[in-house]
Parts: sequence; structure tokens; C-alpha cells
Amino acid sequence: MTTTRATTEATTATMTAEQPAGRGTRVPARVRIMGWLVLVMTGGLATVVLLVATFEYRAIERRVNSGLEQDAGEFRRFAGFGAGPAAALFDQHLRSQYPDRAEVMLGITPEGPGYRSLRQGDQALAHVPLGDALLRAIVTSPATTGTVDTEGGELRWLRVDVLPETGGTQPSGWFVSGYFLDEVRADAAATVRTLVVISAIALVLAAGVSWLVAGQILAPVNTVRRTAARLTEHDLTHRIPVHGRDDIAALARQFNAMLDRLESAFATRRQFLDDAGHELRTPITIIRGHLEVMGDDPAERAEVVRLCTDELDRMARIVDDLLLLAKAEQPDFLRPEWTSVPELTSDIDAKVRALAPREWLLELVGEGEAWLDGQRVTQAMVQLAQNAVQHTAEGAPIRIGSVFSDGTVSFWVTDSGPGVSTEDIERIFGRFVRGEAGARDGAGAGLGLAIVKAIAEAHHGTVRVLSEPGQGATFGLELPARGW
Repeated sequence: MTTTRATTEATTATMTAEQPAGRGTRVPARVRIMGWLVLVMTGGLATVVLLVATFEYRAIERRVNSGLEQDAGEFRRFAGFGAGPAAALFDQHLRSQYPDRAEVMLGITPEGPGYRSLRQGDQALAHVPLGDALLRAIVTSPATTGTVDTEGGELRWLRVDVLPETGGTQPSGWFVSGYFLDEVRADAAATVRTLVVISAIALVLAAGVSWLVAGQILAPVNTVRRTAARLTEHDLTHRIPVHGRDDIAALARQFNAMLDRLESAFATRRQFLDDAGHELRTPITIIRGHLEVMGDDPAERAEVVRLCTDELDRMARIVDDLLLLAKAEQPDFLRPEWTSVPELTSDIDAKVRALAPREWLLELVGEGEAWLDGQRVTQAMVQLAQNAVQHTAEGAPIRIGSVFSDGTVSFWVTDSGPGVSTEDIERIFGRFVRGEAGARDGAGAGLGLAIVKAIAEAHHGTVRVLSEPGQGATFGLELPARGW
């Protein structure tokens, strides 16, 4: 059976080790930072390029349309003052014109089965033929503006019909103004290409800069990783140097604070295990010793059973207290609610009177409600009252009370015992710690005040002690009345 169990445990360990640690990416954080920055810049620069291209091409459209309208308007004004046949008008008007780049102006008149045209335009495009088929498409179009394809690219045109002087509805000629759009758009295309090249260079530079900056930003994180790799349960002394006041410095400070808490927690655990082992070892030794020497006499057996039972009860109390202190670290340790402080104080007074024959005095009762766990507060006050009983004689006065002050509700227990020295005030709330005066009956494992402190801190409150040696002591809880 032992072999089978060992085999099962080994198999389980192997399966656990083979399971993947997670589904996270294996890409280094430095590469991801650089990639995201380059991706964002690519999107931004692409958006800029698209917007610039859109604005440029729209501006070209507006400029072309405005130029066409201007040419048509100038011809209409000239024709209104001129006279003669359409060919003469075209000749006179075109001689006075200075076309823009990529612009062409035509004076078209019918000639036999075809058309005759006078042309004035950009000399760089003089080689582009405008034949009868193209002219026919322009003059026969039902619309007065449009586009046609030429050997020089797309031509945007606007037509003005010239009616004969003798009257009639059939035009005797046509004035046409046009722009070769490919030539006009060339400048915009060059601008966009230049912007794309500049953007590509910017992306390369941004990738390099982001790689360097990401390395500098992640350097403290790598330091944190290396520091964490050097940490063990027995060596938590490593700390990260903190420089500056930025987020990385804040991370380093938080990590150092976490290490402080871990070091404190491990130290507390080691001390706790040592103290608990010592406290539990004593009753175990007593029980074993009595059982080993126990004889056959019934009276002796009864006495040994009584002593062992008493020690077992003491061990059970120690274990219960330890479990309570452990639970104090859990979120569900408290169940706060709005609690009537007068009723709670009255209940505490009634319960502590049953602890021992003392002169119990209810000194003051606070009026109002507080956000707290009444059962835990009662537990803490009963513990303080029990502590006062252990340090006072029969019939000695013990005063309890409560009061509201500046958003805080306070509960206290005042005894007339030997008091607490200044040195003891700093340490008596630790686990397994007893004051120098000690309890009158010598009982207790030194966990009671630690429990009281845990309950107060769970309420985000504090425990205070006012005492002078030989003049009694006051133990009080100060808790926020309106929650936290």
C-alpha cells in the first residue's frame, strides 16, 4: 500500500508539473510596448495621410470647378459685347487668354461632317490630340459639363453654347474650357507620396526610440523580478532602490512595502510557532508525566484524570484563541451593522457581572448608534473585564463605560489592580505575552489582549492603555462610529 501511495503521489506531481502555467503570451513586454506604440503611430499617421490626401484632392476639385466657371463667365461677358460669327469670337477671345497649368480652352465650330476647333492651352499638353470623336462627345452631351478620357488622361470640361446671330436654337459653335485632371492631381499625389515616406521614416525612428525608452522603463521591473527571484522564506532582506517619484518608483516602494509585510509575517509566524510549541508542550508534558506515574489507587486515578482534563481544557482554550487570531485575518471576521451603543453597553455590563464577585460600576453610557460588530465588541470587552478580574481582589471596584466623541465610540474597563508599567504597555498586546505583574491566579496563555487588539484593528480602531504602576489601569477600545 505504501508503494502504491508513493507511485500515485509521484504520478500526480508529474501531471501537475506538466500542466501549462497559463495561456499568456511569450512575447517580451519590451517588444509588446514597442509594437503597440508603432501600431498606434501607424494608425495615426495613416489617418493623417488619408485626411491630407482627401483635403488635397477636394481642393483640386474646387479649384478645377472654379476655374471652369471663371473661364465660362469670362467668355459669356466677352460674347455679350462682341459681334460676328462664332469662329471670330473664339479667335479674338482665345488670343487674350493665358491658360493655367493643365488647362485647355477650345472654340469648336461645325465643319462638314466633323468639327473644327481653335485651341489655347498648356503647351506641355499640346501633343495630346483632341479628335472629332472626342469633340462630338462633348458638344452632343445633354449636360454642359462632364469628363472624357483622352491620351493625356481624364479631361474635366465645361461647355458654353454659342447661338447664331440670326436667331435660332441650334448652336453655331461651342466654347469649351477643360482641365487634364491627372496633371492637376500630380502635385497632390507627390505631396501624399512625400508624406508617406516621411511617415515611414518616423515609424522607424519611433520604433527605435520606443525600444530604448521601453528598456529604461522596464529596467526597474526587471530589478523587481530579479529581486523576487532571490527571495526565500529565510532571506527576505533584499530591497529595490527607489529613484524619483514616478509610477515606477511607486511600484518599487509598494514592492518594498510588500517585502516588509512578508518579512514581518514570516517573522511573526516563526515566533508564533515557537511560542505555540512552547505553550502546548507544557500541558502535554504534564499530562504524560502524570499518566506515566499513575498507580492503581482509584483516588489517585481520579486526581490524575482531573489534572489531565484541566490541562486538556487549557490546551483547548489555547487552540481556540489561536484559531480566533487566525480568523481575524479573514474578510468575514466581522459582521458589522448599525448597533445601539446604550443597549450594547448595558448587555456588556450584565455579562461581565457574572465573571467574578467584584464591585462592578457602570460609569457612563454613550447615546447613539455605531457601525460595528456587537458580538466582537462584547467579546473584546469581556476579555478586558476578565483581565481586570485576574488582577484584582474580591470586592475590588471595576468600572466600565462607553462614550461618543468626534465620530468615535469608545468602550473602556478600569480596574484598581497593580497597573501596567510603561515597558509592558508596548508589549502586552503581543501573542503569548504577559505583563510583569501577572494574573493573580497565574492562568491564561497570554492571548487575551492580542485578541482584543485584533478585534479593534478589524474595526479600523485602536486599543489604548492608561495606567500608572500601583494605581490600576484603564483599557479602552476606540472605534470609528460611522464605519470605514
